[in-house]
Amino acid sequence: MQKIKNIILDYGNVIFMIDFDKSQAAFTQLGIPEGTTIFAHHGQVALFDEFDKGVIDAPQFRDGIRTLVKNPALTDMQIDNAWNALLIGVPVGKHDLLLQLKQNYRTFLLSNNNSIHYAYCMKHIQERYGVQDNSGFFEQTYYSHMMGMRKPDADIFQYVIDREGLIPEETLFIDDSPQHLRTAADLGLQTALCTLEEPLEYIVEKWKLL
Repeated sequence: MQKIKNIILDYGNVIFMIDFDKSQAAFTQLGIPEGTTIFAHHGQVALFDEFDKGVIDAPQFRDGIRTLVKNPALTDMQIDNAWNALLIGVPVGKHDLLLQLKQNYRTFLLSNNNSIHYAYCMKHIQERYGVQDNSGFFEQTYYSHMMGMRKPDADIFQYVIDREGLIPEETLFIDDSPQHLRTAADLGLQTALCTLEEPLEYIVEKWKLL
């Protein structure tokens, strides 16, 4: 194991807490049968992947939901509320920890995101913490919908590695999705799984990062 010089962090359930069950339940209430089969932690249907990659925009995504539900009368607000239901927020202390890590390592954010979730998340941290966005906590932030790529595909990892000149073996990738960690490990990055039982604070202590 080489010395860690760089840290790439996921956003959802590493920094910004989310609960997939809430959106699955909200989509079921909108009329999508078995919401877990279309959108879940381990995978999702193409509509959500395309939205994460920025291949489709928010109006196209909403129309796609209306098609899935077979209900053209669904309003934009109904769809956005269901889609944003999984977003819980950033716990107190996470931002302070990120700033400590930034002082000691090159740190980067790599998030599967989309325009609707991004707007909600930024509004949350603006209202609760008075910060405009995540740029102050990292050397660089990378969001899938702005890049045309998403995890777990190797190209998004390779893009960050190449653009930032990172040595994979000196880089720790922290994520809550095992399938994302597998790709990162295949590319030579060191990896750590973030869970409710072993959150970011636990990983920092376990890896002796501070």
